[in-house]
Amino acid sequence: MTHPPNAPTAPAAGSTAPVPAHPGALPAQPSRPPVAPPPAGRGAWATGRERLREATTTEPGRLQVLGAVLALLVVAFGAITALEVTDRAAAAEDVVSRSQPLSADAAAIYRSLADADTTAASGFLAGGLEPADSRERYAKDITTASRLLIKAAANTDGSSESAREIAALNEQLPRYTGLIERARAANRQGLPLGGAYLRYANQQMATELLPAAERLYAAETERLQEDDASARTWPFLSLAVGLLALGALLWVQRRTYVRTNRVFNHGLLAATAATVAALLWLLGSHALARGSLESARVHGQESLQVLNTARISSLTARANENLTLVARGAVLTPDGKSDKYEAEYTASMGTLTTALAAARTWADDDAGRDPVDESTARVTEWRERHKAARADDEAGDYEGALHRIIGSGQTTEQSFDQIDTALERALAHEQTEFTRSAGDARDALAALPLGVAVLGVLGAAGAVLGINRRLSEYR
Repeated sequence: MTHPPNAPTAPAAGSTAPVPAHPGALPAQPSRPPVAPPPAGRGAWATGRERLREATTTEPGRLQVLGAVLALLVVAFGAITALEVTDRAAAAEDVVSRSQPLSADAAAIYRSLADADTTAASGFLAGGLEPADSRERYAKDITTASRLLIKAAANTDGSSESAREIAALNEQLPRYTGLIERARAANRQGLPLGGAYLRYANQQMATELLPAAERLYAAETERLQEDDASARTWPFLSLAVGLLALGALLWVQRRTYVRTNRVFNHGLLAATAATVAALLWLLGSHALARGSLESARVHGQESLQVLNTARISSLTARANENLTLVARGAVLTPDGKSDKYEAEYTASMGTLTTALAAARTWADDDAGRDPVDESTARVTEWRERHKAARADDEAGDYEGALHRIIGSGQTTEQSFDQIDTALERALAHEQTEFTRSAGDARDALAALPLGVAVLGVLGAAGAVLGINRRLSEYR
């Protein structure tokens, strides 16, 4: 059977092709399945991670990652080192300009108070109107103590233990000077009450003022030791990051050599040189600073402590020696068997002898040893003269004992003054030694923070330039 030319053809059996609705119409297109949405939870982080994974599958991508890591490590090394070293440099600066001067001032406060008490007792023994030089020395001691207390209060944290001790000293000092003036007034009139006032003033000095000054000295010395320890601490984090950066630089250069057979990459080589220079500078400066601080501690701080102990002991011994004659046996030890002031004189002289022996050990040159040796010789002389004075006093010869204690000639006062002068020289020498050594430690760290920061920036720039040089070979 023949079909007309324009008649539609019937679909074959099993065919799914759509039949046009009317002649001349295009067949309907099959519908496409809907596009599945992206997996739930795939955000910016997942997308970035995917891009990073794709980037690291090619050599240029890997080089870019390595360049970023190297730059980050070198910059981190410079930044961390700058922060750590700045902290150590600040501690070293505190040792030189704050904590050690405060410790020295606290010791000077103690010495001034002890010397004022000793001078007041010596002037009292002179009888009547005390010598002008004795009054002048006493006034100078009180003025020095007051001035140093003001200075310490201005440089001490208001909530610290030091501030409490300074407040106690400022409160007690006027009471002490008032008692001394009463003792002087009674002594000029020949009244026995003057001796009682003097002993009461000495008791207040021994139980209130000097213990507070000693605690102030201990607190400031502890602060000095803390600053010293902070300045000494090795910057372990900086060293670890620096070694990590150096190791990464060497590994990348070896990787470049293995892949390209090229020995040098100028940018990476410059970054390595900057990192090595920073590490060596860091190690050298800290080693020098630690050595200088150790020298300051051994040949300055330790010597200053034992010399302060020696000088304070000599002042205490002198005050008790004078009070032995003032009290005339009226004040006994708790067991009632011995004169209190004589027993305390003996104890102070024992401490003085021990401290001088230690100072002789710590002294490292003739300028430090000579005044200590002179003090030791004068201590022996002082003991002999004191023994003779005590023999006269116990025999009833008060005037003879008095002339062996005060006055011109071969007296215990002369021995004491010679010891005090020699110890003052020794203290000045050791203070100079400490300041110089601690200043060397501070100077060793001064330029390091800025220098290492600059080297870190230069090293990072070198690493980036070196990697970019390799990347240009792929363009």
